[in-house]
Amino acid sequence: MQPSPLQPENGRVTTDELSDLLPRFDQRGMDLQLDRMQGALKHLGSPCGDIPAIQIAGTNGKGSIASFIGAVLHQNDIRCGVTTSPHLVSWCERIAVDGQPIELADLRQLLNELASVFKTFQLTPFEQLLASALVHFHRETVDLLVLEVGLGGRLDATTAHPKRPLIAMASIGLDHCEHLGSTLTAIATEKAAVITPESCVVSAEQHPDVRAVLENRCDQQGAELRWVNPLDDSWCLGLAGELQRSNAAVARGVLLALGPHGWPLSDNDLRTGFARARWNGRMQRVRWRNAPLLMDGAHNPPAAEQLNLERRHWPGEKEGVNWILGIQAHKQGVAMLQTLLQPQDRAWIVPVPDHKSWTLEALLQRSPQWTQQWTQQLIAASSVEQALVQINAPERRKSTVPVLAGSLYLIGDLLARAVVTAE
Repeated sequence: MQPSPLQPENGRVTTDELSDLLPRFDQRGMDLQLDRMQGALKHLGSPCGDIPAIQIAGTNGKGSIASFIGAVLHQNDIRCGVTTSPHLVSWCERIAVDGQPIELADLRQLLNELASVFKTFQLTPFEQLLASALVHFHRETVDLLVLEVGLGGRLDATTAHPKRPLIAMASIGLDHCEHLGSTLTAIATEKAAVITPESCVVSAEQHPDVRAVLENRCDQQGAELRWVNPLDDSWCLGLAGELQRSNAAVARGVLLALGPHGWPLSDNDLRTGFARARWNGRMQRVRWRNAPLLMDGAHNPPAAEQLNLERRHWPGEKEGVNWILGIQAHKQGVAMLQTLLQPQDRAWIVPVPDHKSWTLEALLQRSPQWTQQWTQQLIAASSVEQALVQINAPERRKSTVPVLAGSLYLIGDLLARAVVTAE
């Protein structure tokens, strides 16, 4: 089970706790290749090289799948090391053994200990964290790894791990197009490249273009491809939202496939873990000054489409929804608005702290066909707090709970500053 980062240690904001050791990701830029990571791991003696890994690839839902898998493994006393990204409050969230994040002091020690290796092989911050994780997992003598892909798959650092017999494929959609390609086929090809000979791949239903890529890749590699359907209502899930039934189904398929690897599990073994799974920032209900708020990290058009489907279950949504949207400038902000906004909705456009973000002016300039409608619907705000003050004014309050979306970094900032509290 993932611990909640809602309460920063000793009340301190920990977002920049490793700024002296880890540069901001955007300062280095995207630099995808495997040679650096493979070289560094070989130099380190291939930590966990003989430990089998469940690799989680895809676009949306990877963290949720990791949460379901990790919760079940912990529940069944299978010692596992889990890496996820991004984090919300602390870098330590990215590296966990049996549901417990690495201690900050231990992570600092690892980063200092491995600094010369990082420099020699010019590792990116993501690669540094993964190398640290594998060394940590080796020292903690884990039995199994769960590795969430950061970006893409073919050149992702997690793909440098040599033993990945099980692949969990989350929903694949258009995101990071500037790095992975402008079509679903191109993006799916990059992500499907993680599939290795004789591996077992589990996926819920995908777009036909994606399905074709996965089937072709599995045929080429002699890998087994298992399609799964969303879990029915008899399954109690710790994560809210209908999409989680598909994510949980993928997790279930992978967990049941562990049998030949020495860990036979039944559905009864899975149910308790699934019910206890937690993953902050995904359809998470919190409170601001005792007023309710729903937070979701949807940050690309496919995730926005899913959030739009979820609204059907929100009481009073036909009267309109008050949105708070913070979207990074390199994301498809216009497409997300087109997906999310109904005519009766209002949306407050806020900056994502410490990140270049879409502004109201930029959104209107890029979408002249929507200018007249959006001028009535969109409101600029300098912060989430300013937006919440306006939303909760009696004349603007709606029967639906306000929804904050667009960026996990935005959610992480709110949690780190304790602006919101868990319900």
